[in-house]
Amino acid sequence: MIETAMSRRLNEEIKSAMKSGDKDRLETLRLLKASLQKVLIDKGASATPDDEIAFLAVEVKRRKEAVELYRKGGRKDLADKEERELVIISEYLPKPLTEEELRTLVDEAVRETGAQSPKDMGRVMSAVMPKVKGKADGKTVQELVKARLGS
Repeated sequence: MIETAMSRRLNEEIKSAMKSGDKDRLETLRLLKASLQKVLIDKGASATPDDEIAFLAVEVKRRKEAVELYRKGGRKDLADKEERELVIISEYLPKPLTEEELRTLVDEAVRETGAQSPKDMGRVMSAVMPKVKGKADGKTVQELVKARLGS
């Protein structure tokens, strides 16, 4: 079993959830740990903290999409469960950037890349996304870049 700071933290939190009897938290943490182990095994010794953050971002995105679909389907119970999982998983992500911080990063990327029109969106996104990894949703960044480039 590959041991990382995050997997150690998950182990501690699983023990804590077991002791407190918090079944929702325990179930979510166990799912998260199993998914993380799969990622770490795939990456092997080359696994980095960035891989862990990317994994968490995927899990958050998955939950957000599920909430949306369950709400559309009239399944409030399942949407609520996914939202609870989303809150727990979000605890492990870095502090999210504010919209103002994102705008600043987008402006810097536009200057750096020399972007002038919506055709340059890909270059700007490529410059911004590595800087916001795990700290901002790609959809939000995309909307800000579109607004900035006037599309």
